[in-house]
Amino acid sequence: MDKLFWILCMHFLLANQLSATTPASPEKTKLRVVPGSLTCLARVTGKPLPGETIPSPNHTDSLYDVGGTDLGIVWDMGRGQVGIFFGDTYGKDFVSLPAGGPSGGNWRSNVLAFSRDKNPEDGITFSGMATDRPATAREIAYGAKDVSGTGDWTSIPTAAIHAAGKDYLHYMNIRKWGKPGEWETNYSGLYVSANRGKTWSPCPAVRFEARSNFSQVAYARKDGYVYMAGTKPGRSGSVYLARVKEKYMESASRYEYWNKEKGWIKGKEMAATAIVEDRVGELSLLYHRTYKKWIMTYLSGSRYEIVLRSACEINGPWSEPQTLVQGKDYPALYGAFMHPWFDKGDTIYFLMSMWKPYNVFLMKAKIKLEKQ
Repeated sequence: MDKLFWILCMHFLLANQLSATTPASPEKTKLRVVPGSLTCLARVTGKPLPGETIPSPNHTDSLYDVGGTDLGIVWDMGRGQVGIFFGDTYGKDFVSLPAGGPSGGNWRSNVLAFSRDKNPEDGITFSGMATDRPATAREIAYGAKDVSGTGDWTSIPTAAIHAAGKDYLHYMNIRKWGKPGEWETNYSGLYVSANRGKTWSPCPAVRFEARSNFSQVAYARKDGYVYMAGTKPGRSGSVYLARVKEKYMESASRYEYWNKEKGWIKGKEMAATAIVEDRVGELSLLYHRTYKKWIMTYLSGSRYEIVLRSACEINGPWSEPQTLVQGKDYPALYGAFMHPWFDKGDTIYFLMSMWKPYNVFLMKAKIKLEKQ
């Protein structure tokens, strides 16, 4: 009986080890996801510029003192609501500078919006924002605003996920901004909310050091796991992979890291090997239920484009990068955070930032399957 028990245990462990690495059928691996037509549907934040004709449903400058901001990380909070995290945020006195970037007062390191809008064709309408006083969005993850370059400059969201009944924010604490596409972090960590985003608190048990391959991440949830694709700080690193069971999000020792030779290795962050090699900026992950493919979007520092890659399994192999948005059409673009509700059919929606207006816009792209 004991021998049979151990045989069954070993069988279970082996199956678990290979669960994300079982090769897909040859027919499936020959197909990749390819972007098609692209449309800028709406402004998500800030006030329209003169001559701007796209919808702008949220009036964030007057309603929430959000005149300029960026990112727009969308995640499914359950019960018909998404959360949307934004980065460094400035008040209603924000003006679009000739060189782009922040301006104005009431600097907050990050702010959070909520939406129940199921029809993005005319924009994503907010149902509200997290506030601390009337008409003022509040900061969630604390940033000290020490601009000396030697301390805590600001705390920037990189990803968010709903897991085991709680909501989690992964953020990077910035020490110093460098040349475009370069920055230094003090560390990266988690905030957690157990009441649907009303209040948040730090989760000190999970922290990534300054040069970690998981300083910036994208989250996706599937089959009881939270998957975490990560990069070093900046926009010049490759992509690495980790996973953790949902219920262990706050237990660093339970995290497993993908190694292409040994499979999943628990608790050894440095064992992770790259799943995508490129100069990778802000990441987003989505499992497309119609195509049965993983989709990854990011700013490619070597191409000055937002690109899309696809794979049958999250650990790869990933397709070659496909152009999603060109920098010549949308200057100083970055971020391409896919909306998780639209994971079927032939259309994806994503939130994209541009540095000059320093605000966030909703984009729509057609996609299709094509032979590699």
